[in-house]
Amino acid sequence: MSEKHPIGVFDSGYGGLTILREIHRSLPQYDYLYLGDNARAPYGVRSMETVYRFTLEAVTSLFNAGCNLVILACNTASAKALRSIQQNDLPKIWEADGNPNKRVLGVIIPSVERIGSVTRNGHVGILATQGTVTSGSYTIETQKIYPHLQVSAEACPMWVPLVEYGEADSPGADFFIEQHITRLLEKDPEIDTILLGCTHYPLLIDKIRKYVPEGINVVAQGEIVARSLADYLQRHPEIEAGISRGGETEYLTTESAWKFCDAAASFMKEPLDAKQITL
Repeated sequence: MSEKHPIGVFDSGYGGLTILREIHRSLPQYDYLYLGDNARAPYGVRSMETVYRFTLEAVTSLFNAGCNLVILACNTASAKALRSIQQNDLPKIWEADGNPNKRVLGVIIPSVERIGSVTRNGHVGILATQGTVTSGSYTIETQKIYPHLQVSAEACPMWVPLVEYGEADSPGADFFIEQHITRLLEKDPEIDTILLGCTHYPLLIDKIRKYVPEGINVVAQGEIVARSLADYLQRHPEIEAGISRGGETEYLTTESAWKFCDAAASFMKEPLDAKQITL
């Protein structure tokens, strides 16, 4: 692993695998290293200070494993930790190891850029974790890029556990999914575009579409982030040159490897191997 320089993809649990799958589909030539902090998931209910500390530990681990570019494929980490890491920690890391081309990117800004081009009437809804909603990151970033848009957000605290515990297809999931979609549309009945602001939520997409009225766009993040990454690498050849091209993907988890592999296979649609680490 030390001789490789893969693209690092980090998530608090399994959701980032939906991002990795789309990135790998679009850019199969590169090496990838996925890290799931499954032992400490979910992040959505944790404080900003805790999420920042956990995320920095994960980013540091991926840098130490040879990654020069790390994608925070986690909305909560992107909302609560990305800016601090970019502004405060990266300069220290560059100085310490003499590599000014190490980068950490998130999923929020690419998603905001996308929904702004999809909505027809300027009314956008966000379904996300409590941590992401509380941070206000989507509203803040949307106002910077598209100040005319009206953004309404709804926290869905039960949705990640439904996915993590294999209950996404259960009848009980319908109650929570319908409940939060109803609440979101009550906040703004004119919403015409809904962003799934959590990488776990694509695994609930069939039930989500069941309760979203016809004519409302439901936007997942995987394809958005993959497209944004391809554009980023094209615009930054000095970063792209530092990525190894073996077409291989490795998986790390802070949980037991067998447990991770069993659950991750449903996200990646194929069997995989993983290694357990401690952050």
